[in-house]
Amino acid sequence: MFEWNHVPRNPFARLPVRQIGRGHVLIEDLARDAADLLSVGNSGEMRSLNRLAELAVREVAGCCGATAVLWRDGELVGLTSTHPDLAELAEFQFTAGHGPAIQAMRDGQPVTIRDTLRDTRWPDYMGEALCRGVRSIAVLVHEFPPLTVVLAVVSVRPDAIDSEQVPFAGTLAAFGGAVLANASAYGDAQREAVQLRNAVESRAVVDQAKGILMHAFGCSAADALERMRRVSQTQHIKVTDVAKQVVAGHGAVPQNLGR
Repeated sequence: MFEWNHVPRNPFARLPVRQIGRGHVLIEDLARDAADLLSVGNSGEMRSLNRLAELAVREVAGCCGATAVLWRDGELVGLTSTHPDLAELAEFQFTAGHGPAIQAMRDGQPVTIRDTLRDTRWPDYMGEALCRGVRSIAVLVHEFPPLTVVLAVVSVRPDAIDSEQVPFAGTLAAFGGAVLANASAYGDAQREAVQLRNAVESRAVVDQAKGILMHAFGCSAADALERMRRVSQTQHIKVTDVAKQVVAGHGAVPQNLGR
């Protein structure tokens, strides 16, 4: 059974506050949490999802649990919840193919359930939610193609997450999506840089090996490359590895390259 997950605040903190719906959000706390989310965004998608779910529980009034889900090109790539029951509930609807998160992704709009006991949509999903003590739900979705972030905030009380909290939760989902999109783009850029560096290094060693073979056999650059390709195919290794052997020999050309 899902239980209330309350994150206590420091009662002695004297920080400016703003009113959002029925809850108070500590601006400095929110800024600190946002900065933390940005920092973990560079260390992995799952850590960012975890932090986004925790941030929702901490900052959305009435919320006592959250699930954050990441999709890439329509494929589920990450799911995290602040409670195992919520993870099971999310997996149930993705397996069943219907539920508030599925609907939110299809429509691109928030989906709210004021009371799972009275809502008549998706009866089997409502039953699963009630079995886990979940009474009210708000699901937000934000797209940063090819990524889609789905954030579900829940409560054990009916009507606990009112309509004024939904836009704020949506802002968190959008912010989390932006962090994940930036982290993904950064990761792609890193991989491309590594591939480019490896390609440049490989080209350099092959060119060096060709020069050694051209000097040793008095052949052309194309002939030297063809010799290394033949050895590569015979020994089932890369041309780059053959070139490294030539360079490592300091001019002592392997006999199999002389044919």
